[in-house]
Amino acid sequence: MPNRLAHETSPYLLQHADNPVDWWPWSAEAFAEARERNVPVLLSIGYSSCHWCHVMAHESFEDQQTAEYLNAHYVSVKVDREERPDVDAVYMEAVQAATGHGGWPMTVFLTPDAEPFYFGTYFPPVPRQGMPSFRQVLQGVHQAWEERREEVTEVAGKIVRDLAGREISYGDARTPGEQELAQALLALTREYDPQRGGFGGAPKFPPSMVLEFLLRHHARTGAEGALQMARDTCERMARGGIYDQLGGGFARYSVDRDWIVPHFEKMLYDNALLCRVYAHLWRATGSELARRVALETADFMVRELRTNEGGFASALDADSEEEVPREARLQKGGGGRREGGTGKHVEGAYYVWTPEQLREVLGEQDAELAAQYFGVTEEGTFEHGQSVLQLPQQDGLFDAGKIASIRERLLAKRAERPAPGRDDKVVAAWNGLAIAALAETGAYFDRPDLVEAALAAADLLVRLHLDEQARLTRTSKDGHAGANAGVLEDYADVAEGFLALASVTGEGVWLEFAGFLLDHVLARFTDEESGALFDTAADAERLIRRPQDPTDNAAPSGWTAAASALLGYAAHTGSGPHRTAAERALGVVKALGPRVPRFIGWGLAAAEAALDGPREVAIVGPSLDHEGTRTLHRTALLGTAPGAVVAVGAPESEEFPLLADRPLVGGEPAAYVCRNFTCDAPTTEAERLRAALSD
Repeated sequence: MPNRLAHETSPYLLQHADNPVDWWPWSAEAFAEARERNVPVLLSIGYSSCHWCHVMAHESFEDQQTAEYLNAHYVSVKVDREERPDVDAVYMEAVQAATGHGGWPMTVFLTPDAEPFYFGTYFPPVPRQGMPSFRQVLQGVHQAWEERREEVTEVAGKIVRDLAGREISYGDARTPGEQELAQALLALTREYDPQRGGFGGAPKFPPSMVLEFLLRHHARTGAEGALQMARDTCERMARGGIYDQLGGGFARYSVDRDWIVPHFEKMLYDNALLCRVYAHLWRATGSELARRVALETADFMVRELRTNEGGFASALDADSEEEVPREARLQKGGGGRREGGTGKHVEGAYYVWTPEQLREVLGEQDAELAAQYFGVTEEGTFEHGQSVLQLPQQDGLFDAGKIASIRERLLAKRAERPAPGRDDKVVAAWNGLAIAALAETGAYFDRPDLVEAALAAADLLVRLHLDEQARLTRTSKDGHAGANAGVLEDYADVAEGFLALASVTGEGVWLEFAGFLLDHVLARFTDEESGALFDTAADAERLIRRPQDPTDNAAPSGWTAAASALLGYAAHTGSGPHRTAAERALGVVKALGPRVPRFIGWGLAAAEAALDGPREVAIVGPSLDHEGTRTLHRTALLGTAPGAVVAVGAPESEEFPLLADRPLVGGEPAAYVCRNFTCDAPTTEAERLRAALSD
């Protein structure tokens, strides 16, 4: 019998709808049930493409005996962290404070008042490597609840009080200056891996937001070291197994320092951020590799993550069904030729290759060439003699036509394998990041289809995720809005996407929508006294603590994303309140940037824009169909000045405030560049505009 999750829309929750565990979704009713039964709550948090979430589900939540024990002694609550980032953030903070680390699956035991008292992540079905089994944990917690209730509730109360006391102190409410940004660069240089690119050791995550800071810092200061770190890291990642050498797109992270073996899940936010970084690297250097990777990543998002409604799905799973070996498929007698999968789900099965599989698809000669080109060995670079495709540095030239043919044939063969599962829910924040990336990539490389994809996603967000008061819903699926309110990152990232769309398309309505969202940031997410930002709105569901995290991790924090969007909107409109709010929010970057720059990269990038102005560019011309207008508009978009905003339209247009009182010059399209309340003389020449945006 399906449990209560059968009525949910989250793909992750639906994965657990047939568990024998009597799961509840996060709800007041679940905690009321725990109070009535006088039992603790087991809170399990994960997401659909999480490998170890699947493992624990199979080992424990699908086990009948474990489920019976849970059902007898607990109220079990399952949460999709991507739908409820606020719930995830609050209890992750508690887990990290108590254990020094965190991750998913997250396992937390709560009182019926939602106060946590015992924590963990993955628990195995039997004791292993110093970890107790999940059954042992369940029995131990139950015994403590029954026999030492007073002690348990005292611990829970102390944890909640400690969390409440962890207020963020972030220095003054001023933006970082030259000194702090130089200190951040120096700290990054110390952590940089010059042999392999990237920062730190294994596991290694693509540092997309830090790369954006490095590119902006180079653009503003000319610091060659910043550009070198960005360029070399981008090349190493693009040559590694973390990048899908056949289909484009990046995996979540590399388990090793050399970018060879990825954790195979592919997330929308990673690919949106990295697509934009590679497009910006091309803009700065003209790198052909950066151009190729930006376009392939954009094409991956549109091809494999786009939903029927025009939005973008959250992720592709790390696991997929293992392919039936060739010998089994070709065995004679009985059922004859057998196709498809074995039924066993294995991490990376969709992506890896053996020399024998290459020979099967390509023939002996081309398989040998493919093995050399993609680094496929008899020993393998992954498990069981399988290799993750990469592009190792090597001497000699390869025939481009031959390699293209090999890639095409391997991709076609791979498409016949059982595909990884897709989490089809549309998350507002991550779609905002995708809109920005696709709009800019489409504009840079003359790919109107990518701009159209960005417009379709933006249209979906407006139609389905925005209500009459411009309040955002966090998720949707299959054209139906979810039940959860948007959090700060949703408002900020969607505003960021709309601002990019406004600059690329010349449609002022996107600036207007961005303003509606940012007004909510000012009114409902900002502390009036300090300027600090909260992850949830003032009128959101009350949790044991109002979450507030300024650090950039897998994606920009709501805090730094809001600072960036507020800054861009203020540059477009001249709004003093938005500029002031951005500067106050960037105070946290002044405090954290020099100390932990790897975890505030988006904030550092926004600070670079603030220090540069950012520059305000108005392009006036008869229409975007006019060649002169088009040339100046493209030149403006390709300017490297950090965070520059671009408005384009007719001289008398009311689409953008920046176009007001800006006439043609001698009857010709013209560009106006201003910053810090000072404007250059208008120009009709693309070269002069280019120089004004890259000095």
